[in-house]
Amino acid sequence: MTRTLDMWGNVIIAGFLALPLAVLAVLVLARIRRRAGHPAPVRTSLADVGIVVGTAPWIWMILTPVTGQTGVSLVPFKDLAAVVSAPWDTVLVQVGGNLLVFAALGALLPVRTARMASAARIAAVAAACSTLVEVLQYGLRLGRFSSIDDVIVNTAGAVLSALITRRWWARSIPAGTVPR
Repeated sequence: MTRTLDMWGNVIIAGFLALPLAVLAVLVLARIRRRAGHPAPVRTSLADVGIVVGTAPWIWMILTPVTGQTGVSLVPFKDLAAVVSAPWDTVLVQVGGNLLVFAALGALLPVRTARMASAARIAAVAAACSTLVEVLQYGLRLGRFSSIDDVIVNTAGAVLSALITRRWWARSIPAGTVPR
């Protein structure tokens, strides 16, 4: 766990320092959207900024070059089985971290728009984003191992997060009406 903090402490600090800027971004974006007559300016602004703030640090970590084993694993659950037999802190960092990568996206995208208010749609978006990240890791030769298991766990984290926020999912707005 200490190794994780040593490696990624700067990302954690930057994330906390970015929070006041995120609040400011929500306020400014909501104000702009309110003036433009947007039907849900605060809700969509919170969701948009939350998706970025909740996902960007993870992407930063994932796409940071490291020295380590490189390669590709396309056999589902092979790498996950190896990780589960590792020490508990490794399991926590690997599985927990992968569950959180697209958690903000999964939790807030269906809150943002009714078009994404479906676990299947969240799974599709998260799987596509996760696949892109894995391809980038391999293609950019970042010293990382690209695995289908990462895509599976990232997607599961997004869907679980979406289900947690289900009661706040956006509803379709009938044409010609503006909710208050």
